[in-house]
Amino acid sequence: MSRPMTVLLADDHALVRDSLASWLRTHHDFAVVGEVGSADEALAIAVREKPDIVLMDIGMPGLLAFDAIRTLRVRCPNTRVVVLSGFFNDRYIQDALEAEASGYISKSEPPEAVERAIRAVVAGGVYFSPEVQARITVDSSGARLANAAKTRVSSLSPRELEVLRYIARGLAKKDIAGIMHLSVKTVDNHSTSLMTKLDIHDRVELARFAIREGLAEP
Repeated sequence: MSRPMTVLLADDHALVRDSLASWLRTHHDFAVVGEVGSADEALAIAVREKPDIVLMDIGMPGLLAFDAIRTLRVRCPNTRVVVLSGFFNDRYIQDALEAEASGYISKSEPPEAVERAIRAVVAGGVYFSPEVQARITVDSSGARLANAAKTRVSSLSPRELEVLRYIARGLAKKDIAGIMHLSVKTVDNHSTSLMTKLDIHDRVELARFAIREGLAEP
């Protein structure tokens, strides 16, 4: 018998985690290797356990899920990440695609969709819920938004966008540096670059802009 497909669950809602874990354990070819409530914990366990799949919510506190996904792709190249979320605006979908997530599932879908996603991704494919599939194009070069509009935010690098998200949450530079494992000076450089690109000249207005753009949540 081949080994079971290993899955790590990361969601800050214990009920979601527990329900999904219980359902997955009814399948003999799935093995849940961890259940965590933050992206930081997901990273730590994934590095240790090297699961086939990480199912990751994008609305958890602490380290941003998209930042964690990028780090996972580097540190655990054989682990694939599938986003599990109730958020479906284009920015989150684009962020997930840029972070090289292998799937994006709606929390409104039944557990069977999670099963299909795991099997598809472990087999080397991708899986997107219908709501997401309707907004993207998948071809030989990968997946991308079908109608990606150019905005002020679209000019930012992934790292700058991560810093901007933390600023939207009201975090100080020292706290951002700690979460992102960067120096305060590097965070300060990113903040300066953000202000230059966005033509914003103080941190308070930068935070207001980020909130208006919907970057405070998840």
